[in-house]
Formats: sequence, C-alpha cells, structure tokens
Amino acid sequence: MTTLTVETLVQAPVAEVWRAYTTPEDIMQWNAASDDWHTPRASVDLREGGVFSSRMEARDGSMGFDFAGTYTRIVPLQRIEYAFGERSAQVEFVAGEQGVTVRVTFEAETVYPLEQQQAGWQAILDRFARHVQARSRA
Repeated sequence: MTTLTVETLVQAPVAEVWRAYTTPEDIMQWNAASDDWHTPRASVDLREGGVFSSRMEARDGSMGFDFAGTYTRIVPLQRIEYAFGERSAQVEFVAGEQGVTVRVTFEAETVYPLEQQQAGWQAILDRFARHVQARSRA
C-alpha cells in the first residue's frame, strides 16, 4: 500500500498544538480542506483502543461523509497512531525552536489520485496550523 506524508509547522507550544488536534471543539473549527466544507460534529476518546469520529459536510448540504477510526498508540504530546477502515495513519508532533512540526503519514486509498489525496490532507493540516496560531495569538 502506498503511504503519503503531509506536514506543517505550527508556531505555538506543543501542549496547545496537541490540545487543538485532539479536542472535538477545536476539530470542528479546523477539520475541512476548504471553506465550502465544515465539520458539524466530532468525538474523541483519546486512549489506545478508544474511537474517534468526525462528520465532514459540504456547507450547501450536497454531500458529506464520516471519518472514524480507532487509536492504536498514543504517546502524549508526541505521537498518535490510528486505524481507519483497512488503513492506518501516524501523527507526529516534533517540537523545535521555530514551533511544532506536525507530520501525518497515512496509507493512501485506491479510489482517488494520490496527488488529490495529498493535497486534501495538506489543506486540512494547513487550516489546522492557521487555527492554532490564531488562537495562540488571541
């Protein structure tokens, strides 16, 4: 199976970055690839064996889907691993002088082109970074 990686630098403390990535109220604010999509609900049971889910919908109501899975490994403030369907993903939080690099590596699916999948996941991660940075400046 092909794996893809996206990453972004978030200029905020690692505890803030981790909280925004794992808190449903935050997830609902950043989890969309573009402004015409949104996440009206999200749930997180942040423990190994715990489940998460989020509902992504087009703002015009024309389509939507659920993204859900099970956490397989949690290393607080450093790493989250999860399975979703037959695929898996890892999220790394690497603190550095300039901020926190958030790196997501995921198994690609076979329906959509790799470039489209990479662009979509990157767009969501970029929105995440903007969300956290705006919050940490407020």
